Amino acid sequence: MKKWLGLLSFLLLAATPAIADNCYMCGSGSSDACKNYCKYSGSDTSEARKKCQAAGCKISGTASCPTAANYKVCVASANTRLGEMLAARPVFRLPGKDS
Repeated sequence: MKKWLGLLSFLLLAATPAIADNCYMCGSGSSDACKNYCKYSGSDTSEARKKCQAAGCKISGTASCPTAANYKVCVASANTRLGEMLAARPVFRLPGKDS
């Protein structure tokens, strides 16, 4: 039974398509929410660029999304997936420290 459960779990994970999340680098003049990066899913398309620009990102290039907590990353789509909501990282600031 454990072998069947393990095989079934493997097949379900292998059959799930991988959706890559990428980022646009946001240049000077971008909104505070999109100060460093704008996250989008899938391919680099004009639709994804328009969504990031609408979020306030002045696109200066493409990059993989940073994992450090000191970057501001906005999400391009208003249709936020559950995984993106759970993966959101709040930015903590110490009182009296402005950067």
